[in-house]
Amino acid sequence: MRLRLPEEHPTEPPTGYKIARPVLSHDGTRAGFTGVSLGAALPYGVLAEAACVYGRRHRAPHRRCDCGFHCVHDRTTAEALLCTAGHRGAVLLEVTVLGAYIRFERGFRYARQRVRHVTLPPCGCGAAATLLADAGWGRPGWRVVEGVCGRCRGGRQARSVAGFARLAGEGVTVVAADPPATGDGLPGLGMPELMAEAALLQARLDHFQAELARFSGDEPGSGDQRG
Repeated sequence: MRLRLPEEHPTEPPTGYKIARPVLSHDGTRAGFTGVSLGAALPYGVLAEAACVYGRRHRAPHRRCDCGFHCVHDRTTAEALLCTAGHRGAVLLEVTVLGAYIRFERGFRYARQRVRHVTLPPCGCGAAATLLADAGWGRPGWRVVEGVCGRCRGGRQARSVAGFARLAGEGVTVVAADPPATGDGLPGLGMPELMAEAALLQARLDHFQAELARFSGDEPGSGDQRG
């Protein structure tokens, strides 16, 4: 007896969430993504169709294989994956699940997808990412890029966030996540903010010393003027 999976006929394509590494083609004319596990060797575009990573000729997703795109139902679950050391620098994707799919407790395995929204993590220094710079590794024909701020780019090749979205095409939106909050509830500060804070503190200290000198009678020009 052959078991059949129950069929679903949703009125709208399901939405899912996943993490991936953003990539740029070696000639800088195309942008896409690569998976962080099974599909890491097969970069894909915003609108893509899955193929069996084992080279088998069946269509993905096959019931007796683990091929196909993968995603989870809940955004929070996908964000939690970004906490592991191996996934730092990956981006969060919101995708539309297209074609045939197999539903699991936590997500889908499916045939086709459209990436609708990309969220870049903050730069390693804590500032919001404004660029996508060469991460120093990649796949044949593709360079992996990571979100960085202008200060941390250095001399690396980089694309602006808007430039990456334009190369990816298909109307995908790319945004930078807010910087993480520090222990006091304030966002992390970069070098320009720290320098501004230092200048403000110095100005307050100068004012405090001037007021202290005035009350103690040591203010310049306050000495006795005897002829």
